[in-house]
Amino acid sequence: MRSIWNGAISFGLVSIPIKLVNATENHSIHFRQIHLADGGRIRYRKVCELDEEEVQGGEIGKAYEDADGTMIPITDEDLAQLPLPTAKTIEIVAFVPADQIDPLQMDAAYYLSANGVPAAKPYTLLREALKRSNKVAVAKYALRGRERLGMLRVVDDVIAMHGLLWPDEIRAPEGVAPEGDVTVRDAELDLADALMDTLGEVDMDSLHDDYREAVEELIAAKASGETVRPAESGDAGGGKVIDLIAALENSVQAAKKSRGEEGAGAEGEGDGEMADVHPIKKTSGKSSPQPTKKSTAAAKKSPAAAKKSTPKSTGAKKSTSTTKKSTAKKAATKKRTSSSGGSGTKKTASSRKRTSA
Repeated sequence: MRSIWNGAISFGLVSIPIKLVNATENHSIHFRQIHLADGGRIRYRKVCELDEEEVQGGEIGKAYEDADGTMIPITDEDLAQLPLPTAKTIEIVAFVPADQIDPLQMDAAYYLSANGVPAAKPYTLLREALKRSNKVAVAKYALRGRERLGMLRVVDDVIAMHGLLWPDEIRAPEGVAPEGDVTVRDAELDLADALMDTLGEVDMDSLHDDYREAVEELIAAKASGETVRPAESGDAGGGKVIDLIAALENSVQAAKKSRGEEGAGAEGEGDGEMADVHPIKKTSGKSSPQPTKKSTAAAKKSPAAAKKSTPKSTGAKKSTSTTKKSTAKKAATKKRTSSSGGSGTKKTASSRKRTSA
């Protein structure tokens, strides 16, 4: 890695020659501005506003603009004459616990590399002293024309330095907190704790920039002439008034589902008290529905209903028997009628015979 600054760490009377190397890099995708009519690139040129001529870098200097608009020229020689003991030195001023450094002060990060063989021993001494003390070093250094504040700590076997903002560069959070008194119930805090526990920890190395990957895919698709399909936009849900308890419960269930866990029921039902959450056991095949209170009551009533239906079927049997008896009675009556009708015919025939005689 290319060094951006050479100097030394001042550790009491110990001087450690070091090289400053960028510890971070920017992977953001940068775009150029073009003329939409013909695709020509738009460039910014440095032009003097007095003669409207383009000026090269060697002809450009520094100046401070006064309140009335007056330009006060400042040369590099003027700045070089200023007392700046940290111009080439990272001067350690104190060793403090890491939690005394406000994360709001954190700025750019650098690696400090030992510059040459003689620097290896004092470099290792400072590194091991920082490790054993569990402290960080607060230091002053100068970079790009200004004095800065830094924090030295150990990363693996390397001393790293974080640039820090000066305390007076941190704004007070006035007017940022919600206005008025807001009360948070214990049930809501319990659900928030449950959500935090469910989300758990994350391997920081597994996190990546999804948007940058999408932009890279978009560029590759357009470069190859493919048709780019618009992505489905999700509902961000911003600006909506929500039921906090319900949102927390749903968040817990969603977090469990995303981690392959299955939660049973919602938490915190009823009067705001916490409900126990039990995981649903996965079973093979189709799951049979659980009996409800209504189905259980119906099952209890079914014997009585069966008893009531039994007399009805008995009555049906009785009516069937009665029908059979009436049918048989009719048949017998018909038979007797036909028999009596036959004898009457015979008598009439006999009378006719006697008359004719």
